[in-house]
Amino acid sequence: MEKEELISCIEDTLAILDAEEAPESHKFLSALICGDLDETDPFVVANTLLTSDEPEPLPAVLRDLIEELFTVAFDSGNADAMNDLGAQYYDGSRGFDQDFAKAVNCYKLAAEKGSRQAQENLGYCYYYGRNMPVDYEKAFHYFALGAFDGHLISLYKIGDMYLNGYYVAKNPVEAFHIYNRCIETMTDEAAPTVAGPVFLRLGNCFLNGVGVDENAKNALICYQNAERYLYDMVAGGNAMYKKSLLAAIDGQTKARERLAASLPKQNWKVD
Repeated sequence: MEKEELISCIEDTLAILDAEEAPESHKFLSALICGDLDETDPFVVANTLLTSDEPEPLPAVLRDLIEELFTVAFDSGNADAMNDLGAQYYDGSRGFDQDFAKAVNCYKLAAEKGSRQAQENLGYCYYYGRNMPVDYEKAFHYFALGAFDGHLISLYKIGDMYLNGYYVAKNPVEAFHIYNRCIETMTDEAAPTVAGPVFLRLGNCFLNGVGVDENAKNALICYQNAERYLYDMVAGGNAMYKKSLLAAIDGQTKARERLAASLPKQNWKVD
């Protein structure tokens, strides 16, 4: 997309966009028109709009512009652009309608062009049967590609497959080691989207003695860490993790009950 064409698209959007409805987006697009910002990459513009005015849903005119910009970037050779568009349909976030069929199509297009993130996302689709039959073999294949490339989400999903015996032999000890490995190699960049789900899994392992000795105190610590990260994910608009957040809170109650039951049975004197 040439700069003139990009500016024309932005002008058409600004003609419709209500500045009060999306002030950050309106300011950003106006700065591009006025030349105060020299950004001509459709991929960068689209991702900037996705993070503007959070967590409010995006107006339809902005969703249309984001979809167009991602498509243009993909056609120009950016495989991750189609993956990022697919992610909006998968999550149903920021006002995009949740549509697994569209998400899978986007992921497949991006994966064919080498997007590791799209391959990981396809693993999710095969694992949960998102608009397709559940296929654990294909899920493991795509998660392995991501894990070998340092994607911690792919790694902990492989842990889930060992935990449940999906495609691989059931091995809770291996699952626990994989979850621990995720925490040990966690980066600041990955933590906001990975730490919450992994700490939740570790909490479950410690609480129930799965792959490790039962330890209510360690379970409580893991559940507390999980709640902290999962709360931020849900508050940021990722509603699909609300169930996990509630599980982390419930896990703390169960861990505290176990700890209370383990206290010495005696009358306490109060000074």
